[in-house]
Amino acid sequence: MLDPSPHVIPAAYLSADIPGIGGVLRQRPEDFLVEEIPAYQPSGEGEHIYLFVQKRDLSTLQMVKIIAKHFGVRQGDVGYAGLKDKRAITRQVISVHAPGKKPEDFPSLQHDKVGILWTDLHANKLRRGHLKGNRFSIRVRQTPISGAFKALKVLRLLEAHGVPNRLGAQRFGALLNNHLVGRAIVKGEWQAAVNELIAPADQRHPAGLPDPDHQRATRRLCAEGRFEEALSRIPYSAEPERAVLRALLAGKPPRTAILSIDAAARLFYLNALQSAVFNAILDQRLAAGTLSSLAEGDLAFKHDSGAVFAVDAALAADPETRARLGRLEISPSGPMWGAQMMRAAGEVAQRELDALARLDITPDDLAAHEIATGDELRGIRRALRVPLTHPEVEAGADDHGPFVRCAFELPAGAFATTVMDEIMKPKAVDPDAEDAP
Repeated sequence: MLDPSPHVIPAAYLSADIPGIGGVLRQRPEDFLVEEIPAYQPSGEGEHIYLFVQKRDLSTLQMVKIIAKHFGVRQGDVGYAGLKDKRAITRQVISVHAPGKKPEDFPSLQHDKVGILWTDLHANKLRRGHLKGNRFSIRVRQTPISGAFKALKVLRLLEAHGVPNRLGAQRFGALLNNHLVGRAIVKGEWQAAVNELIAPADQRHPAGLPDPDHQRATRRLCAEGRFEEALSRIPYSAEPERAVLRALLAGKPPRTAILSIDAAARLFYLNALQSAVFNAILDQRLAAGTLSSLAEGDLAFKHDSGAVFAVDAALAADPETRARLGRLEISPSGPMWGAQMMRAAGEVAQRELDALARLDITPDDLAAHEIATGDELRGIRRALRVPLTHPEVEAGADDHGPFVRCAFELPAGAFATTVMDEIMKPKAVDPDAEDAP
């Protein structure tokens, strides 16, 4: 059966024995602070200007456009190590390819949501993944300050056993359907991809969320073919939807409309497809209680290097393997599917293929899509759990009321919202963060 869920609500909590503190996140951008931990420091010379940028209430891709315009370069000349939350205050390193130029050759950036904290030079462009991790400081509102004790217990437990490495609701957009856009693209179902992006709820997948109030009128205009009027109402930040509408307004077919989306944004939908399958595997391991163990056929992930290695029966039974798992040196991995991804073996491999098949996708479909479109759907193994370090909790109050503040560090690619889900145990998901293109 088709499984359209992005699996952003955990099947089980590692901290199930500790009651959640409830509350709300992101009442104000200042409640959610993120600071990138760089993988290296710039050398002081080279063709790339390195900037340490603070942004407020902007996605990384929106910030990249602002930086590119200021420096007079293409967006592709701006490098970044990772996407950061939108409704937050975040700090991250950005690179700008500007041969023969220095930071002082450009005027100061004047923007109410973006500030540059320092500048330097380096020889190479900053690439995705070029960071150690992120430090988070998150205030939970509308919760008793006594919840700080429960929050600390949860963080200590996660520090000891690792955090389920779920890809958060942010990856799937406000309607939690980005993976269904990606699925339709891979299958070549171009009209279905258009529908997931701009059609009203009754024309999208039946498992999707209803239209938000602020989108209903615009989506109904799209259904009526009134693309010009719909385009005038869609915010400029919704660039994928705007690109599709512009193409449809020009009389282009659905395939051309979807492929008119910026390549980086289009790949984001494909990554959401990978993420939904990974989350499904994570839920299986959580339900089975095998998140901290390895079995024959698994591919183990080494946290110090990111390398993976095959696990046979002897290795799975080796006491040293169990000791390394206990020290969070290694963890089981799950699939971020791509045609060239390293595959598990035996029953583990079959479960991973089954999870992909429940979205009606095969590895051959992924390979065929790459050939047909040129989209590089890079397949990797992702750790099913990650270490959490330097946990802190405090209770306090400010002009906006009481709060419980939780601080911690996570490695690159891990979602703070997964940690906060364990602490708060909410009944609803929070898609209001970075990754939506």
